[in-house]
Amino acid sequence: MNVSSVASLLIQAERPKDSPAVDALIDRVFGPGRLTKVSERVREVALFRPDLSFCAWRGEALVGVVRQWQVRVGDQPAIFLGPLAVDDAQRLGGLGGRLVEQACTAARAARFPAVVLVGDSPYFARSGFSAEPAAGIVLPGPVDQRRVLARVFAADVTLAGPLRA
Repeated sequence: MNVSSVASLLIQAERPKDSPAVDALIDRVFGPGRLTKVSERVREVALFRPDLSFCAWRGEALVGVVRQWQVRVGDQPAIFLGPLAVDDAQRLGGLGGRLVEQACTAARAARFPAVVLVGDSPYFARSGFSAEPAAGIVLPGPVDQRRVLARVFAADVTLAGPLRA
């Protein structure tokens, strides 16, 4: 399919019936190694928020997904973003960025003060994420702290302490 063909792209909140397709896409994109990462430890205990998670469809094919989880950083409520998975054939068309923006917009509309993730800074900086507001976040396992990123929605938001459910 043509990556630039956005007319046939449908982005909608994740539904329970989407779960098998979502799991299959995430497995294809990340492989079994994803289960050993610290982000997976967060997802094991956090509350999944399908209302803040989105699937991108081209016809009957799931081509992208972003999932979000309700967490706390110290005493501050927040959203943990991930995984973000885009089918190989759909990369380079901006779909990942669109999914991240949709997810952040939904988190902000739900009145969460911040979104946190573990990821590649140059990629996520385009969506307003940086390591600076995430420097005080302690994840439940080993992680390169430079990859812990946050996007805060107000200047008075402080993220410090353990990230937990």
